Amino acid sequence: MRRRSPASTAIESMEKGSGKHQRSRLCFLLSLSAVFWFLLFYFHFTVLGTNGPSFDDPQIRIPTGSDVQSDPQKDFLFARALRTAENKSDPCGGRYIYVHDLPSQFNDDMLRDCRKLSLWTNMCKFTSNAGMGPPLENVNGVFSNTGWYATNQFAVDVIFRNRMKQYDCLTKDSSIAAAVFVPFYAGFDISRYLWGYNTSVRDSASLALVDWLMKRPEWKVMGGRDHFLVAGRITWDFRRLTDQELDWGNKLLFLPAARNMSMLVVESSPWNANDFGIPYPTYFHPARDADVFLWQDRMRKLERKWLFSFAGAPRPDNQKSIRGQIIDQCKKSEVGKLLECDFGESKCHSPSSIMQMFQSSVFCLQPQGDSYTRRSAFDSMLAGCIPVFFHPGSAYTQYTWHLPRNYTTYSVFIPEDDIRKNKFSIEERLRQISPAQVKIMREEVISLIPRLVYADPRSKLETLKDAFDVAVQAVIDKVTKLRRDIVEDNEDSDFIEENSWKYALLEEGQRTVGAHEWDPFFSKPKDANKGDSGGSSTEAAKNSWKNEQRNQ
Repeated sequence: MRRRSPASTAIESMEKGSGKHQRSRLCFLLSLSAVFWFLLFYFHFTVLGTNGPSFDDPQIRIPTGSDVQSDPQKDFLFARALRTAENKSDPCGGRYIYVHDLPSQFNDDMLRDCRKLSLWTNMCKFTSNAGMGPPLENVNGVFSNTGWYATNQFAVDVIFRNRMKQYDCLTKDSSIAAAVFVPFYAGFDISRYLWGYNTSVRDSASLALVDWLMKRPEWKVMGGRDHFLVAGRITWDFRRLTDQELDWGNKLLFLPAARNMSMLVVESSPWNANDFGIPYPTYFHPARDADVFLWQDRMRKLERKWLFSFAGAPRPDNQKSIRGQIIDQCKKSEVGKLLECDFGESKCHSPSSIMQMFQSSVFCLQPQGDSYTRRSAFDSMLAGCIPVFFHPGSAYTQYTWHLPRNYTTYSVFIPEDDIRKNKFSIEERLRQISPAQVKIMREEVISLIPRLVYADPRSKLETLKDAFDVAVQAVIDKVTKLRRDIVEDNEDSDFIEENSWKYALLEEGQRTVGAHEWDPFFSKPKDANKGDSGGSSTEAAKNSWKNEQRNQ
């Protein structure tokens, strides 16, 4: 039998000793690990469970097992904002607005240099009182004793921003924001440079704005699709397609970044999806609910001696305008009232004279102005006067957030061609409406007043929702729906932007548009070299400015 050498025996003994030592170390490490995890769980459930943050906090939501495994929102940067909307205990859940702190060049500097905001109008007085302008005295008893101001029709930029400062669900945490507000005075910006400035100057602030925004982390959440801004001018001032110096306006709304944002304007484009119509400001800015209720009661009780009325000037240079025929019919009718706004007629620029006529009329005629819309439509409804429209773009496809979809409940529609072809007189058409129906329609108009006026930006209405509230909620609803569609991979891939006006009229849940009775009203010029910028829309914008100059 072979004997082991002393050397091999020694080596074997050493190996056996080493194995015992390694097993002891492994046991020690396992024991230490068990103690560590025990202490960790103890600390989590005992200490944090009693002294940690409350799970009722609207900013905190406990993820469930299903959330961890299959939450479809978890990969999106806006997921926290969507979950915030689910917290029913938070009155601001799903309503938070984050406001960008823009450099002053985009807003406050313009107001400091207010004399340069318009060639023909001293806008300094109109930007006073948070954008409402100077107070109006109730000399003829036409107004209420408080809440009435000589408000410029293009002052929405500053009014809206100041109302936003009073919004009850502002947040510094953009991750929970339902939408992001960009306080850029786009309307004031373009009004400085439309006449006598090249395209580079006209575009400079818009280009600087989008450059600033795109560098912000808030922009990266949705590429700006949750951002919105306000411009108190018609959309055609911001839709220049070419860089030719003679072309009109700036190109803000055609910038790739701005196409993602929503822009609220006093007149939107029927054929584009990134702008939305909001009411022109009126002269009335109530500070309390009671101010509105008292005014509504007063409008219900008024004696109205005129069947219909019209405040405006003819448009002899526009062959398509029906204003000439309307003025003729007002002059010939014993129940029609006319307030001519041509040269030398000061009453048409007097808020007191205008409101007095509207308060004395059952129906107020609202043909197209230089463009589709007119401030006069909102002044007349404020007076409880039933508006008569002649083009669907004057209200029905514009203010879908603020006016009922069923336009017959609050207005009368007479197609322009009926006036051009003298099918019947306006008086005949209006006399066909029964007194009972007139009463119902007037009540509907009066009930709409709160959502058509902008409350005093320095205060807050108690329960009523004004034009600002309606617009902000509509933006929130739009962004929230978009976010949910993205999560569910349900975005409308068949959306046709040129039919934007039709989509605004669809009922809840509908996505497909087809032929519409108003198609002839919105036939778009097909000149590829001009597009919106070179067509009648641009001419309308130019004429609007010319008439603004004439009225000074």
